[in-house]
Amino acid sequence: MQGAEAVRVRPLASIEQVEPSAWRALEPPDFPFFDHEFLRALERSGSVGKGSGWSPVYLVCTGGGQLLGALPLYVKTDSFGEYIFDWDWAHAYHQHGLSYYPKLVAAVPFTPATGPKLLVRPGADRAAVADALLGEARRLGEEVGVSSSHALFLPEGEVPEFTGRGFALRHSMQFHWRNRGYGSFEDYLSALKGKRRGQIRRERRQLDGDLAIESLTGEALYPGHAAVMYEFYISTSEKKWGSPYLTRAFFEEVFRTMRDRILFVVAHAGGRPVAGALSFFKGDSLYGRYWGAKVERRNLHFELCYYRPVEFAIERRLGLFEAGAQGEHKLARGFLPTLTYSAHEIRHPLFRRAIEQYIEEEKEIVAENLAFYSRHSPYKDGKSVA
Repeated sequence: MQGAEAVRVRPLASIEQVEPSAWRALEPPDFPFFDHEFLRALERSGSVGKGSGWSPVYLVCTGGGQLLGALPLYVKTDSFGEYIFDWDWAHAYHQHGLSYYPKLVAAVPFTPATGPKLLVRPGADRAAVADALLGEARRLGEEVGVSSSHALFLPEGEVPEFTGRGFALRHSMQFHWRNRGYGSFEDYLSALKGKRRGQIRRERRQLDGDLAIESLTGEALYPGHAAVMYEFYISTSEKKWGSPYLTRAFFEEVFRTMRDRILFVVAHAGGRPVAGALSFFKGDSLYGRYWGAKVERRNLHFELCYYRPVEFAIERRLGLFEAGAQGEHKLARGFLPTLTYSAHEIRHPLFRRAIEQYIEEEKEIVAENLAFYSRHSPYKDGKSVA
């Protein structure tokens, strides 16, 4: 293993400055959003970079002629596309005549999915690599003049590596589905309480009879599917936030390079596509990401975004399905409340104290919400957390 004295960290402005074969050794086994192809698609499509509010800086750690680790970072000039909301913090800075931006963020752009931020090659000295990467991240923050540094949607195992360096830990909550060894979708339904089981069966029966729904992945995906999904994505972004984060070129790129990690559920009516949901999967995990519809159909969202992906997870024996941020309606459909974590380092001492106090008070609210939802488990055995 490499010792601490053997490692060197340098910043890179593009993932294309790293050989895909070298980066492959760092890619998490159950998290597709730090795969070289995904990061490259964000850059090549212009979804991140100039004018996007997300300027990538990849800290890469080398030693002994090998790539030992990496920390993907973004210099942010706003708080769009993060899903861990700090707009109030930025407003408070502004009210006091201070700049909250730029800030430094370790996250996957536009992706509220829990996954590792410190990418370390198997067999490398993790403590040495992590220490070198986080030390360089602090130096980079000082050089850029950021107000703060943030790591969003951390896995629980990485929490001590950030809190040990003085980051404040923030709690939030999502609803996740876990595969408990189901052999079929009916096995899954049989684990639910009668009311919830009946609700799901009724919602599936009530789908309009003229709909034809396909779950496509791998070789079944074609370039035209990217254009179809982009149109659905645009329809949703126009309804929700007005300006899409991702470009058409992003969808074209991932449908070309990540077909083996994409699940595209598409509904047709009268021979034309009317709704679709795009998920990514890798290893043991499935992540629901984008959805859109050109027509309003009862229960179509539940079918495409939840039930078909759950069927896929059961068929593929995937253990985890994260269906995205928020949504207490997921509880009735077998998704259980789950704590999520983010870490925040605020440079200004007075704001640091105020924000840390806010975070502690917020934790109590999250704990109360978690306890409330846990008392309303949809499962017959009372299982209440993912």
